[in-house]
Order: sequence, then C-alpha cells, then structure tokens
Amino acid sequence: MKQSRLKKTRVLVSLAFFVATSFVFLDFKGLLPDTVTDAILYLQFTPSLLKFIGSAGLAAGGFLLVLLLTVLFGRVYCSSICPLGFLQDVVSRIGKRFGKKKKYKFARPKYRIRYLILAGTALVFAAGSVSMLSWVDPFSIFGRTISVIVRPVYIGLNNFIAGVLYELNIFVLYPETIERTAMAVILFVLGWLVLVIRLSYKHGRLYCNTVCPVGTLLGLVSRWSIFQIKFEKNLCTNCGDCSIVCKAQCIDIKRKEIDFSRCVGCLNCIASCPKNGLYYRLAGSSLSRPDVCPDRQERRKTMKSLAGLVALSGFQRIVLGSKVLAHGAGTIAPLNEKQTVCPPGSVGIEHFTSACTACQLCVSVCPTGVLQPSLLGYGLLEFMQPHMDYEQNYCNYECVRCSEVCPSGAILPVARGNKKLTQIGKVRFVIENCVVHAENTACGSCSEHCPTQAVHMVPYDTGLTIPEVDESLCIGCGACEHACPTRPWRAIYVDGNTVHALARPPEVKSFEDSTVEEFPF
Repeated sequence: MKQSRLKKTRVLVSLAFFVATSFVFLDFKGLLPDTVTDAILYLQFTPSLLKFIGSAGLAAGGFLLVLLLTVLFGRVYCSSICPLGFLQDVVSRIGKRFGKKKKYKFARPKYRIRYLILAGTALVFAAGSVSMLSWVDPFSIFGRTISVIVRPVYIGLNNFIAGVLYELNIFVLYPETIERTAMAVILFVLGWLVLVIRLSYKHGRLYCNTVCPVGTLLGLVSRWSIFQIKFEKNLCTNCGDCSIVCKAQCIDIKRKEIDFSRCVGCLNCIASCPKNGLYYRLAGSSLSRPDVCPDRQERRKTMKSLAGLVALSGFQRIVLGSKVLAHGAGTIAPLNEKQTVCPPGSVGIEHFTSACTACQLCVSVCPTGVLQPSLLGYGLLEFMQPHMDYEQNYCNYECVRCSEVCPSGAILPVARGNKKLTQIGKVRFVIENCVVHAENTACGSCSEHCPTQAVHMVPYDTGLTIPEVDESLCIGCGACEHACPTRPWRAIYVDGNTVHALARPPEVKSFEDSTVEEFPF
C-alpha cells in the first residue's frame, strides 16, 4: 500500500469507531448484545484504565493495547479510536469548506497548560476522585454529548416517523418517552461541546494537545514510538503543504522536524506532500528528536505551578470534595438529611464516585429513566455522575442493564437474583406528610408498588389503613417514593446507603398456609 493511501484507511477506521460508539448511546431498543457493546468500548482509554484498576483483569486491559499501539505507531487512539477526535475532524473539515480557507502553521507547544492539566488530573485521581478526569476525558465528553443532546433529538425523530407510519397502518416503530434532563446538566454539556467545537474550528486538534489528559499522556509515550513520521530531507522542497494541513500544528517546515508528541496521526501531511517527502518509518537512533522543549524560564514556571497543585490537592479534597447531601422536605414536616442513592452494582458511594467518568452510558440504557446525571448529590467535584432520581421514575425490580454496560467498572456486573436483594437504600416514612394522617383520606399507592413487601398497610384510626415499613426488606428501588401522591414533598422516600447492604428476602406464603374463602355465591 502506498503511504499516501494510509489516510483513507485511517478515516474509514475512525468513522467505524465513531458510528459504533454513537449507536451504543443511541440504542434505546437494546439491539446490541452486551458482548458487542463491550467490544466496541474495549479500547476507550479512560474507562478501560479505571475498570482495570478496579478489577485488575486483562479482560479490562484495553488501555494496555492502546499503549502498545502508541509505542509502535504513535497516537493511533487519537486519530482512529477516539470518537471525540473524529468529531473534531468533522468540525475542522466543515470550517475549511464553508469558512475561510484555513491554513495551519507551526505553533510552539503549550507545555505549561498541558502538563498542569495532566498533573492536576493525576493528583485529584490520587486523592481518590475522578471528578477532574471525568470533566476533560474525551470519551466522557462525547458520551454526555450524545446522551444529553443528540439522544432526545434521535428519539424525537423516531417518534415523528412512528406517528407518520401509524397513520399508514404500519407498526414497525413505536414512540418512546423522552426523559427530562435538568437545565444545569444541559448547559454544562453544551458548554464543553461549544468549547471543543470552537477550538477545533479555529485551531484543529488544539483541545487534544492542550486540554485532554489522555492526549498529553499518549503524547509523552509517542515521543519514543518505534515508527514515526519523518522527513525525507532529500525529497522535501520546503513547499509547506504538509504544515498547512497539519491539524496538530506540530510540523516545523523550516527545520524539517515534527513534534511527534503532538502529532495525532491524521496522516494529512503524508497525503498532501507532492514529492512523497514524508514517510512513516522506524525512528532510528541516528535521527534527531524535534527541538520543541520549552525554555528554562517556562520550565521553572511549570514546576512552580505543579508544586502549587501538590499543595492544593489536599485542600480541594477536604473542602470541595466533601459530600453535599440533597435535602427534602415534607408537605408538613421536613425530611431528615437524605443521602444520594447510587445504582445497584456500584457497591457504595465511595467506589462509584472513584470510578465513574460520567459518560452517561448507564443513563442512556436505563429503561425507566430513573438514572439521571446528578447536580450536587455526590459533591461539587462529582457533578454529572448518575444517581437514582425517583422523581423521574423507579428502578425496575428485574433490570440490571446499567451493570451490564458500564465501561469503567463503576457499576459492577450483578445477577438479577442478587440485584433483588441488594439494598442501595432504606425506605423512610414521614407520617405527618401522609394523606391518610393529614387529610383522613384513603391511599396505599406506596404499598401497592412495593415489590418486596417492605411497605405494607396496617389498620389506622377511622377505619383507614396507613403504611408501615420494614427496612430490612427494602432494597431502595424507589417504587414507593415515585408513587407517593403528596406534593411538593413525599410522605415516603428512600435514603441511600453509603455502602450497599443485603436485604432480607421477602416471605413467600405457600398455598396451603393461605386462607381460602368459600365461593361467595
């Protein structure tokens, strides 16, 4: 294969990863088997790394394969696997076609910003939080964009087509519910999307080489890649065509040098060279490394800033990392402090928040929509990590979808039988808020919806019945809270367990023990 054709191959591979990853988030019908979903997401760097740390198994070692590819060929992940990278390439292409004729030029690397973000992310992660990583990780940004922005449009289009087909008596599609999303979440996702689009429209892959910690880490590894793009200096005519199309702005045509730590492997340079003066080849010890190191003054400034980050890392964990609990109140009586509920399979809040990258894949596949991005439920630094929103719906007793698709290991696989006994929270009853007590009105919605008999009705004054709770039977599914009719606050609610526990199995009455009344007529 001629090296000038490598770009076409790279584009096809990148398109395949982009389409497949997008469909994982858009697949509201559950068409993809879990094995296919796992295969598609296997090479996503950050989720794979976190899952590997949690399980220490090679089955979660996709990031190791990415590192191997980087050692061999450079930043293949950035060029072909990362879906956000492909999105940036599309934006750059649109800007080039419809905007001004864009001509890139060599720019010195922004070492200080790159390494400060990487070091800050590493320090926060070492302190036990993935908050900073989840904010800037490319896979998480892409997942949130698809889940929060694109998915509602996609479902709306499905509903429109289903309505048209219904009028024609064709029933191959059916309408789906579009879940509500908090405005703060939408604005947060849009803000990051606008930032990425603006940077890519103006400066190509500047986000990858300035903000993205994965890009910076892989850039450090790619400095010593076995194969690198090099100038064939005898063939180069200094025309500058390669530098003009370099989206990483890493080609110094005057020196005939490429900063391979910033090269994202788009291969535009090889395809654009009229004299075939650029080749992927063995780096070779005799070839000089690009002279792109910052001057000593900039290095000293960077080291001082890193020292400041080390000093502040403990402070951020103590002050900003403290958990902020959601508060509720009843129609009459205020509720006690309520702990946020994390999904079944997540073991507990500490495990969940230390591994969740807020990619929103679990939110996308949740059939009832009870999983929603949190605001301050887990704390300021854990903004956007999913929680159980019982205002929206409740957790299906039989469902384990979130545990099957989580790519980072924040939600571990859990069997249906075990899930039915996993206590993610405990039910609390506030009698002052119940309509039976406050308004002398018959109810029982909470008891009717409880799948474990944790909430049952007992006799009360004036011939009515009122809920009674058995916390040992409750699994925290939220069916009672969602069904409770009292507003603006509930008479019954689920208080999350910091560490998930085991509920007592509900009693099953045998047919012989039950009282059978005679046929009434």
